[in-house]
Amino acid sequence: MTDVLTRTHRQSSTPIPPSETPTRRRSAVSAETTLSDLGPIVVAIRWATTVGSVMLVSRALIEGDFGFAPWLAIIVCNTIVRTVTPYEFSGSVPSLLNLLIEVGLHVAAVIATGYWDSPLVLSLMVAVIVAGLAGGFGFGTRIAFVSAVAVSLPQFVLDGITLEQLTLSGRWAGVLVLAGVVAGYSRRLSGEADARHTRSLHRLSQMADANALLVTLYEVAQSLPASLDEDEALDSIVSRLHNVVDLDRLAIFSIDGQHLHAARKSNLRVSGIHGFGDLPADAREALETRSVVACSLDPEQQGIDVRSRSGLYAPLVARRQIIGLIAVEADRTGAFGPREQDAIASFISSAALAVDNARLFGRIRVIGADEERARIARDIHDRIGQSLAYLGVEADRIIRLHDRDEPIERPLAGLRADIRGVVREVRDTLYDLRTDVSEERGLVDALNEHAPRVAERAGLSIELDISEDVRLPVLQEREMWRILREALTNIERHAAATAVEVTWRCDGKAALLGVADNGRGFDASNVDRVDSYGLLGMRERATSVGATLEISSVRGEGTHVQCFLRPA
Repeated sequence: MTDVLTRTHRQSSTPIPPSETPTRRRSAVSAETTLSDLGPIVVAIRWATTVGSVMLVSRALIEGDFGFAPWLAIIVCNTIVRTVTPYEFSGSVPSLLNLLIEVGLHVAAVIATGYWDSPLVLSLMVAVIVAGLAGGFGFGTRIAFVSAVAVSLPQFVLDGITLEQLTLSGRWAGVLVLAGVVAGYSRRLSGEADARHTRSLHRLSQMADANALLVTLYEVAQSLPASLDEDEALDSIVSRLHNVVDLDRLAIFSIDGQHLHAARKSNLRVSGIHGFGDLPADAREALETRSVVACSLDPEQQGIDVRSRSGLYAPLVARRQIIGLIAVEADRTGAFGPREQDAIASFISSAALAVDNARLFGRIRVIGADEERARIARDIHDRIGQSLAYLGVEADRIIRLHDRDEPIERPLAGLRADIRGVVREVRDTLYDLRTDVSEERGLVDALNEHAPRVAERAGLSIELDISEDVRLPVLQEREMWRILREALTNIERHAAATAVEVTWRCDGKAALLGVADNGRGFDASNVDRVDSYGLLGMRERATSVGATLEISSVRGEGTHVQCFLRPA
């Protein structure tokens, strides 16, 4: 049994979620990794090695050996200074000298206090680590190797080379090189992380800017009249020209590159005007100077029309580009003076903006029309294409039967029935495509007409739960209607359902659309698959009007589609 049950009431039983206000953040991070970026790590290493050196020297100091004290004081003072005023390694000569001075200071301290047996040997590691963090593991490795040679070579010269000294020198050289490599690798990881973080913040900033622009464009688009087009904008300019200037003839030229086209004209002969070179000198001056030019005309200085004796020319400029030219001419000499110039100049900016907006709006409409053509093509392919292909196959089969002198009466009768079904399907498809929302026809009217046809041909029981106080703006309501129609189409083709409930709540600013069925359902985790064109199209339509689409489904229990439109 196929039926449609409508329940209409005024109190909305399903709350519409409150609006959410997005938060916009801006951040800027330098992509270059310097010692200042790694400051806490460097400070911690400095103080760890300094405290370790103090602990190693403390025993000698207690025993009265104060030979280590001056060098320990220098190292402690250096640590304090570098903690308070850290330097950045930028690759310049001064920063390189600062780093080499610190390395040399620690090498001198180790040499002066006992070479590799020195209790200050830990302080040399901080210099190598700082070098690795500043210049990378290559630079850190070279500094570690040079430092090890600088400590070992004097000892070999003074005390001679022994196996014990070679072993000790090799052990400490290996430790220093390893410290330089680890520090350099840490710098690379930190730099890559900073670069990723910077790119992420940059993309976030761009997305925030784009979001703000799209919100503004969306608000403007909602306030634009549905009848906005170039013809009406040009007619409005012509009407205003007649009101502000006493003229005999006029033309409004549309400019595309170097070509001119008379979009509007009144009693003005414009034959032969195709480019800038075909215009009179005063009109070209108006375009070159982007200002209103008034002039008197004579046989030697003609206007666009040879009958004219006065001319007034004004360029239409939008987005820093000349998009048109207003040409006004009169039969009498001196018809246009400063008053007429000021009158034209006072509204050409708004006129240019109106024409440019209309053109852009027209291009957007073309894009929308292309999208609708693609949607219609998909509908025809899905609903009619397969049926026509089947008819072709069946006709070929009947021809083969006839060639074999087999009876074809029953196959022909079946083919006739199939053709009638396809004709009915074509009629239903075209009827569905014509059912849309307009200024005069709202979503509720379209739904009340569309639902019974779907119920009849699909064998569904459709229940309508409608509560509408005030209609939405047409652009928003049209997209909500198309989401609803796509949801019903999906149920009809794929759900194998027997009952559908459609809910519509609208107060003029916020709306809730719900479509629930008891069909076979599907795996909700695949709802955003790239090949789920119908579902992706519904989500794109919802996003285009600032709505949120939610789809939930359980296999064997049906599907529930909800679309929330929150107040802006």
